[in-house]
Parts: sequence; structure tokens; C-alpha cells
Amino acid sequence: MIDGERVAALARALAHPARIRIIALLMSQPGCIGGDIVDAVGLAQSTVSEHLRILKQAGVVTGEITRPRVCYALNPAALAPLAALLAEITARAESGTLDGAICCVPDGCITKEDAK
Repeated sequence: MIDGERVAALARALAHPARIRIIALLMSQPGCIGGDIVDAVGLAQSTVSEHLRILKQAGVVTGEITRPRVCYALNPAALAPLAALLAEITARAESGTLDGAICCVPDGCITKEDAK
């Protein structure tokens, strides 16, 4: 069963281009240091901190303070509910059970072609 609240929280956390850039950076440089993120993303420190806070709150990113640095890493397991939803959609589309029908009425389904 898909946890709708968890998937929605993950979707909100990922719903900003700067956060996607941060995730891409962390994928390319595991254990990235905070200052490096600011330089790579090209945003102000406070803005990057806010984006990191949102990603951490969703569990997508973890942070460890090792004075004077804060090292960040991705937590791929946190994305499992979203990955499960996307995998289910993809599997159904590939099996043909998602066939493009947009509305079902008592007389049958209206397809995308009928709606045009």
C-alpha cells in the first residue's frame, strides 16, 4: 500500500529546481561539504540552508556536523515510497492497464481520442 502522506511530503521536498541541483551535486560528490554546495548551486548561503533544511526534514538528505564542517549525504532509502509509486505507474503503463482512458461512464470509457 502506498503511503500517500509520505509520498506527498517527498514530492513537496523535491519540488524545487535548486533542491534537485543539490541532490544531483550530492550524487556526484558524496559527503559534500556545505560551503561547496553554496558555490555549486550558486545561491546565497541562507537560501541553500533553507533548501537543505527542507530536504533533511523529508529525510532525503542527512547532515553530520564535524566542526567546522557540515557534511551532507543522500538517504536513498527515504525515497522508497516515491520510487514504489513511480514503479507501479510504470509497470501498469507497460502492462497496458493504464491505457489512456480519462473518464469512465456507465456506457464505457472515454478515451483520449474521444475527448479530442
